[in-house]
Amino acid sequence: MGGFSRRRSKLINSSQLLYQEYSDVVLNKEIQSQQRLDSLGEATGPASPRQPRRTLVSSESYLQRLSMASSGSLWQEIPVVRNSTVLLSMTHEDQKLQEAKFELIVSEASYLRSLHVAVDHFQLSAPLRATLSNQEYQWLFSRLQDVRDVSTTFLSDLEENFERNIFTFQVCDVVLNHAPSFRRVYLPYVTNQTYQERTFQGLLTSNSSFREVLEKLESDPVCQRLSLKSFLILPFQRITRLKLLLQNILKRTQPGSSEEAEATKAHHALEELIRDCNNNVQRMRRTEELIYLSQKIEFECKIFPLISQSRWLVKSGELTALEFSLSPGLRRKLNTRPVHLHLFNDCLLLSRPREGSRFLVFDHAPFSSIRGEKCEMKLHGPHKNLFRLFLLHNAQGTQAEFLFSTETQSEKLRWISALAMPREELDLLECYDSPQVQCLRAYKPRENDELALEKADVVMVTQQSSDGWLEGMRLSDGERGWFPVQQVEFISNPDVRARNLKEAHRVKTAKLQLVEQRT
Repeated sequence: MGGFSRRRSKLINSSQLLYQEYSDVVLNKEIQSQQRLDSLGEATGPASPRQPRRTLVSSESYLQRLSMASSGSLWQEIPVVRNSTVLLSMTHEDQKLQEAKFELIVSEASYLRSLHVAVDHFQLSAPLRATLSNQEYQWLFSRLQDVRDVSTTFLSDLEENFERNIFTFQVCDVVLNHAPSFRRVYLPYVTNQTYQERTFQGLLTSNSSFREVLEKLESDPVCQRLSLKSFLILPFQRITRLKLLLQNILKRTQPGSSEEAEATKAHHALEELIRDCNNNVQRMRRTEELIYLSQKIEFECKIFPLISQSRWLVKSGELTALEFSLSPGLRRKLNTRPVHLHLFNDCLLLSRPREGSRFLVFDHAPFSSIRGEKCEMKLHGPHKNLFRLFLLHNAQGTQAEFLFSTETQSEKLRWISALAMPREELDLLECYDSPQVQCLRAYKPRENDELALEKADVVMVTQQSSDGWLEGMRLSDGERGWFPVQQVEFISNPDVRARNLKEAHRVKTAKLQLVEQRT
């Protein structure tokens, strides 16, 4: 079992929680912490340290004596730390830094525990294997055992570092040392995600033997009745979470210190890996989407090849085009027709919808020559949420103008936003008046212009519709998109919002300095 041949983890069984539950508990605590600060404001100054106790516990037994659930495990609750005088000389910020580092170790132990269940209970199940072809087995489990081996060695090195000095242990250098191994296993695993999801859904619908065996395996207490799917998505969830844990450490290091430099390098390495994982997944999905669309689209105007490696679909949808004409009595008559827009990163297609989800393109224009604008015109009847679309140079080489109506205000705002030229990067320190929200429930995007959200994500809101949609930028990575207001709650305390912006700016600045040093 990889690194387990060198030493056996003392943390791996310190909690009965699998990573799925552990992660949920921790994220709920982060949400509650932000809510508490939002209502009270964070107290400044050093925390009141605990008084040393009379009975000292030897450092050799500290991990074995971690009887509480990992979700409640704090560095300062370890007996040898709690009973020492070290806490007396530490500031509140120093304590929080140590807790952030310890959280990375404890969470990795919980993650590895779940990986053991994923591999030993599910992947290596002979009855389950018997229901799958070789190709299905490969697509379903990919390099899950390799992911476990890397996590095993990673946790082993983290614990060795920790045991060497419980009071001044480091974790960022260990992350940096393991970054090439993470890339070797996580990149192919996450890239396979599309095939994994498709295979899993296909097996559930068409393979009754697979369904029966899976139901039996999922009802076993060893997996705490959690689904196989929840285990298969863990690697991508973990690598994303690991980056956020490093971000929390980076925020708490001393500016200009060697620890800040190490944390920045580790954070940057994980950020690059996650970006490459996302790019690989998106590239596959975008290519498939283009191939599918090319089979559904015909041109009645000038044809151009749709499939291109550098092209992807940004937004698609059917709108109502409004056109005015003069009736015989010289009265103005309003005509309507459905028009489907396919907006790509480099062009826009306007089509007439056809049967069988087919489209007949009657006009198109490069992205650089399109403009979307709000329209304040008021019309009687059902036509609301109007906006204008201008093609400055269309398929015929002329200008064209369209007036569109949408069902909801959010749809109108989303189209105007998607049609706008790329926006300049925001200066976070100038955004103190911008609203912020914290995610309470994870959200998986249904359309290309939406933002994926995980619990406890903090997003700066840039636009809000009257029908319950927000557009915003996630502070942890600068990603933008739309999401439903039901998934989040607003952060009302201006001091907390200012602190969130300051921390995000700190991480961004440290990363820019690192990039400058490398170039």
